[in-house]
Amino acid sequence: MPSLDKPDAPITTTVKWRFPSVHPEGRKFAVIAGAITLATYLMVSHFIGWLFVLVTIWVLAFFRDPIRTTPRGDNLIVAPADGLITLIVRVPPPPELRGADGLGDAEMVRVSMFMSVFDVHINRSPIAGTIRRIAYIPGKFVNADLDKASEDNERQHFMVESANGTRIGFTQIAGLVARRIMAFVREGDAVQAGERIGLIRFGSRVDVYLPAGTGPRVILGQRTIAGETVIAEIGVDPALTGISQ
Repeated sequence: MPSLDKPDAPITTTVKWRFPSVHPEGRKFAVIAGAITLATYLMVSHFIGWLFVLVTIWVLAFFRDPIRTTPRGDNLIVAPADGLITLIVRVPPPPELRGADGLGDAEMVRVSMFMSVFDVHINRSPIAGTIRRIAYIPGKFVNADLDKASEDNERQHFMVESANGTRIGFTQIAGLVARRIMAFVREGDAVQAGERIGLIRFGSRVDVYLPAGTGPRVILGQRTIAGETVIAEIGVDPALTGISQ
């Protein structure tokens, strides 16, 4: 992979598409699906067996873990999830992230990314810093596309603090089909922007809470790529508008 650390770095053309790997969490599900497929093909029906082949391929695709190239910049906030921007609202931060040593109590802009069962479900840190808080909340499994999912559904909150003291909160939210939220990091861990921090199984949503004075650089209906799409720049409110076409 070429390095883009320096502005004067030579431009190369060595980047090539590569088949994404499968995250270890998904390999056991692929093995189970493959075993069911083989048994169905041999003992039930060749036709139904081929249908299960498609299911096995989907399982492998669901747990794909592609390499992402993250833009560098102290003030950039990158998308923590692949998905569709379905909500941009101003709300108080979650109770689990409030307080003097958290995000405070004032309203913040919340950007919500909905992940369908066809999106990559590996989640990534929106900024570089230290994981200061992780809070898991059990709950329901209503449609993650609904606003009330932020308060009703099973969810897991993260707060990461950058070297200059900026704190960003983000939340993994389970959906109708999601039944497990995973974290790859612990409180106190140092993370880079775009680093893998967790996974949600089978359809869900991720919310990001932007700090004061910061507006989104994405609009409703836009799709994001985890670890690559810049969703905001700290201290900048571009007040973007757009059109679906």
